[in-house]
Amino acid sequence: MADTATETRKFPQSRFAPPPGATEILLVRHGESAPHVEGQSFDLVDGHGDPPLAPEGWEQAKLAAQRLIDTGERIAAVYVTTLQRTHQTAEPLLEYLEMEPTEIADLREVFLGDWEGGEFRKRVADGDPIAQRMYIEQRWDVIPGGEPAHQFENRVRRGIERIAADHPDELVVAVVHGGVIGQIINIATGSTGFAFVGSDNASISHIVVTPDRWVVRCWNDTSHLSSTFSTAAEPLI
Repeated sequence: MADTATETRKFPQSRFAPPPGATEILLVRHGESAPHVEGQSFDLVDGHGDPPLAPEGWEQAKLAAQRLIDTGERIAAVYVTTLQRTHQTAEPLLEYLEMEPTEIADLREVFLGDWEGGEFRKRVADGDPIAQRMYIEQRWDVIPGGEPAHQFENRVRRGIERIAADHPDELVVAVVHGGVIGQIINIATGSTGFAFVGSDNASISHIVVTPDRWVVRCWNDTSHLSSTFSTAAEPLI
């Protein structure tokens, strides 16, 4: 008679591991950018407001870089967008890695139409009725001339898929924007609207991209940031 004890199968819990061919992407929101001064518009790049980092943003960038360095993970590439606040945020990490960034235009911030150049911040702060409607409906394209939701989703998806195609079985860093991070997490989770908009400046989120699905490993990790930095540096994006 067989010994049933030796035939018992056991199934212990196992830790998550990216499947073969997957790409791990650490999404870093840029550091706090310079304030909008009423009556003065930010310089524009392809229609998008392009403020530099504020002094606080440079400090946040250093803290984010140190956090990424301390993980000991091999970073295969660092991506930035066409806007200078992402380039500046990436600088401390790139200096340590002795690496040049790769620019990816598809991951630039959502286009805010008539409210570009800093006007968005003023309208939100003043409680503009259209801004209130934007929050209620959770749609950027409520803003006059704002980027249609499907176009924004499609280009963000295209940007992430491009990174994944170039880096199977690798880990990369992408320094991007609050609205973009929210859209990425929406795509990964099937959520909609502003559910994941509002990640903090210099926060780190982690996704794993496979041909079949996107997996969220964490969102808005700020454990590396000093408590002296406000968690409400900017409204939404």
